[in-house]
Amino acid sequence: MTKIFFVLMITISLIVIAVTACKKEKSDDKNYSDDKESVVINGVRWATRNVDMPGTFAANPESSGMLYQWNRKIGWSATEPMINSNGGTIWDPSCADGDWEKANDPSPAGYRISTAAECVSLFDTSKVNVEYDVIYKGVKGWAFTDKSSGASIFLPFASHRGPNSGELWDNYGSYWGDSTQLSDWGAGFFGYGCYSVNQGNHLLKSFGRSVRPVAE
Repeated sequence: MTKIFFVLMITISLIVIAVTACKKEKSDDKNYSDDKESVVINGVRWATRNVDMPGTFAANPESSGMLYQWNRKIGWSATEPMINSNGGTIWDPSCADGDWEKANDPSPAGYRISTAAECVSLFDTSKVNVEYDVIYKGVKGWAFTDKSSGASIFLPFASHRGPNSGELWDNYGSYWGDSTQLSDWGAGFFGYGCYSVNQGNHLLKSFGRSVRPVAE
């Protein structure tokens, strides 16, 4: 009886170890390309991190980076206090006219603001696995995984800044989603709980939003 009990305990222990190892491997595998600067999702090469200071990437995939108004190469903090990449604290509530000019693109060298079609491609569920409310390293966000290659990117639900005074709106997850303006005051975006890159649904260019660029 003692021998049977001993063998049973050994078997249970091995099962527990195996299950734990599997969970750990699954967790380790889901690193959202931490070690890569960019990956291809549905034919588009996306950066694995948000833009931080103009011309730089955030430290890791779960970092918010900085927030940008349309067609302005000035980053704003995603936390309080409100300060921009030039050290300023005065918010400009006006809407910059025209498309997002290359000279004002805050993306690092070799990258640019995405197009509407490129954003739409992320939500093509026939080729991309789209996950909402993913918790990655304690941060909530989106995950997009290419069904063919398994390559993944994580987009954190960063705060964004309101259009009038730059007030911080927490945990919205709002990204500029098109380099072409939709009107003299509005542009396409995609955000937590909503997705838009069309004329019917666009918001003020004076909002401060996250930027996730694509390779040129």
